[in-house]
Amino acid sequence: MYSRKQIFIDSGNESIFFWGVRQSGKSTLLQTLFPDALWFDLLLASDYKRLLDNNGLIRERILADESIKTVVVDEIQRLPELLNEVQWLIVNKGIRFILSGSSPRKIIRSGANLLGGRALRYELYPLVSAEIPNFDLLRAINHGLLPKHYDAANPAKLLNAYIGNYLQNEIAAEARLRNVDVFSRFLQIAAITNGEIVNYTNIAAETAVSATTVKEYFQILEDTLLGRYLPSFQKKPKRRVVLAPKFYLCDVGIVNSLLKRSKIEFGTETFGKAFEHFIYQEIYAHSRYSGMEYPVSYWRTSSGFEVDFVLGGHQVAVEVKSTDNVNPRHLKGLRAFSEEYAVEKQIVVSNDPYPRLVDNILVLPWKVFLERLWAGEII
Repeated sequence: MYSRKQIFIDSGNESIFFWGVRQSGKSTLLQTLFPDALWFDLLLASDYKRLLDNNGLIRERILADESIKTVVVDEIQRLPELLNEVQWLIVNKGIRFILSGSSPRKIIRSGANLLGGRALRYELYPLVSAEIPNFDLLRAINHGLLPKHYDAANPAKLLNAYIGNYLQNEIAAEARLRNVDVFSRFLQIAAITNGEIVNYTNIAAETAVSATTVKEYFQILEDTLLGRYLPSFQKKPKRRVVLAPKFYLCDVGIVNSLLKRSKIEFGTETFGKAFEHFIYQEIYAHSRYSGMEYPVSYWRTSSGFEVDFVLGGHQVAVEVKSTDNVNPRHLKGLRAFSEEYAVEKQIVVSNDPYPRLVDNILVLPWKVFLERLWAGEII
């Protein structure tokens, strides 16, 4: 069992909406953190059917036992109407609810009761390096970081099943998509353009649908936590900057499977793309798990200068290079960014064997960078 970094920091005794993609480990974590809670699992036919037929059963069950203080409802998105009963119990009986699910889309789109601000929102992401004893970078990049996939000796079949059963079928059904085949094609294009600037028109041409439909598909991925936009950093630029966002899928293993990548090795172009994706996952998860929730963005000028990740306002600028020998040409983007903004730290994350300081730019081996990130020493 992994010791997860999500500990619901600053939640106090408040109720919680707890979201995360399938197989990210939500149920396991909740069983560890709330061993004495009353539990309703809406994936179980028995729990789902009884509460579907009579929402009030949850209230009756809780009122019958005054010792109940905390209640977990797993897969709450399957029964949004239950939230009316939940709100009554929070307000009138002081019950703490942990409302877990794989997607908030159905609840948000249905106009269901969102508890009027009475529940905080937290997410669980795929595993991060600091949660894994004897962390293996190549294993993470090849297998992905959903726990079951990372642990598997050969995750290919698991990943294919995950994509077929979950991404292409369950997500398509939840979004009420008429053409699953087109959505499946879109997923492949989204994987091809993973970590690149989003161009709806080009993707529409590849998938033979309108740009509006492509935007809707990306919104579905974001709503179901299967990916997120990385916005462009645009704070008072002197240079002309690219405004369009990038988009990253939630896990490098999913990208590998969609693209049918062969084994990824150090020094290859594929490693470089996957390595950047992995570092982004680590940074984004840290920003949330730490409670800091600092913004993460990228910066690119129309003339081609680029910084992979800008943390905070412009406190930290991070460039990711898969090389084991960072040299001056790798530093152009950071130097250009520092000419426009006062940057506290400029960092290149690489495969270099040891840390170096080059013209006030810190070159860090990826392992050192991650250790410092999770120790709170980067931002």
